[in-house]
Amino acid sequence: MTDADLSPAQRPVALRPVAKGDRHLSLDILRGLGVMGILAVNAVGFAQPMAVYVSPELSPFPLVGSEAAAWWIVQTFFHYKFVTLFSILFGVSILLVGGERSDVARSALLRRRLFWLLVIGLIHGALIWFGDILLLYACTGLLVMRARSWPPRRLVGVSIAVLLLGSALAVVPMIVLEGAPLEVRARVVSQMGPPAGDTDIPAAIAAMRSGLASATAANFKQWTSLQTASLIIFIWRTGALMLLGMALFKTGFLTGKARTWVYGLLIALGAIGLVWTGWENGMKLATSFAKPQALGRYNLAYEFMTLPITLGYASLAILLIRSATVRVLLTPLARLGQMAFTNYLTQSIIMTTLFWSGRGLGLFGQLDRVQLWMCVIAIWALQLIWSPLWLARFRMGPLEWIWRRLSYGQGLERAG
Repeated sequence: MTDADLSPAQRPVALRPVAKGDRHLSLDILRGLGVMGILAVNAVGFAQPMAVYVSPELSPFPLVGSEAAAWWIVQTFFHYKFVTLFSILFGVSILLVGGERSDVARSALLRRRLFWLLVIGLIHGALIWFGDILLLYACTGLLVMRARSWPPRRLVGVSIAVLLLGSALAVVPMIVLEGAPLEVRARVVSQMGPPAGDTDIPAAIAAMRSGLASATAANFKQWTSLQTASLIIFIWRTGALMLLGMALFKTGFLTGKARTWVYGLLIALGAIGLVWTGWENGMKLATSFAKPQALGRYNLAYEFMTLPITLGYASLAILLIRSATVRVLLTPLARLGQMAFTNYLTQSIIMTTLFWSGRGLGLFGQLDRVQLWMCVIAIWALQLIWSPLWLARFRMGPLEWIWRRLSYGQGLERAG
């Protein structure tokens, strides 16, 4: 029996990437915002030792004046908000690629896609930049893909329960610790800190500036440490956000189908969260990041308001694109989002070229946070320019083509 002998419903459907006319503008714009926001947060990780990213008080540039303001802006408006958005959107992509769990062909496609993402993540993290998130996404995706046929109510319930439990486990012990005797607090805080060798900032900077071999070895050490922590500690939160993304897509929230008052309410809640987060970050600066306060009472908004802030950002963008004029103005951002995979990886290539010794300018440890903002804005501008130019000629970005060819076995097709 051949395909011609089957009824239309029985014939196998060719698996292809999403057609241009089937794309959701809101998703592309939100992906663009996610990629841009992630760079703003990651910039210090490219330019200074990982210990500085985790513990800002270790920075070789004192956190005073404009330097403190630059840290405050990133922590208040960007930190974890845009990786949260990106995790939500990754959950949507699992749903769009994999379809229903009963769809055998698309399930196989999704597994191939996540497998190749895992391979690319290994290469990116081990050889380019330790802060890679692709490996975590691939491993998490292989777990949560089994839940993509759940109804929205179950997806939301499980997601919120996991997020709240995780946040409570992160801050409640620190708040309780504040009431413990001084010697107990000191002992626990000392045990929470990184090993002494990891806080030798001059040595870490010297290693990254001593040549390509030294920089690659230091990057590999940081990558193995971070990925071990990510796959143990962060996978639960990432998975919960992916489940939430599936639910928000199924209900139409991410494609602009929710009622206006829902978006307005989330914008207001997000604004309250930003005020609270800004106050917390101000207190961290004022107390020189004193622990356990900085991990307890001054971390409540970070733990419990990051998601409302992120959804507030998304709601604002969705409402704005209802205006035809705004949609035109946001076209470059949407194109950046269509090439999110390419733009994410090229951010790593550009930044490590600037800061690594042996394959770039060797500026590691030389730029403060204010100067890093100049780098971030320049890369934003470049990506907002080259993404529309590339997509005017091709259907997808170059690295999207590689990933999708590995997954689908399809080549790059010219637009039009």
